[in-house]
Amino acid sequence: MKGFIEFIREQGVMGLAVGFILGGAVSKVVASLVTDLINPILGLILGATGNLDKAYLSLGKSKIMWGSFLNATIDFIVIALVVYFGVKLLKLDRLDKKK
Repeated sequence: MKGFIEFIREQGVMGLAVGFILGGAVSKVVASLVTDLINPILGLILGATGNLDKAYLSLGKSKIMWGSFLNATIDFIVIALVVYFGVKLLKLDRLDKKK
């Protein structure tokens, strides 16, 4: 068992596992935050009539869905911040053994 624990600590598996678990756990909350609060406010500011996810730019017959892209980017940034500060506040970054 000691060898297994050393392997996990040396390879940084703990940090990866924590990030994966926290990222999955907060994804619905973050999606709701972005969809229900941030997007309507940005949509009003950017002129997308309150629904940023549906905002697009027409180029001929094509639609460039910049609102959808911005929505995914905001989702990513918020999830990354939550995971980062969650790991720092819980001091989980100290579990990995330094080489």
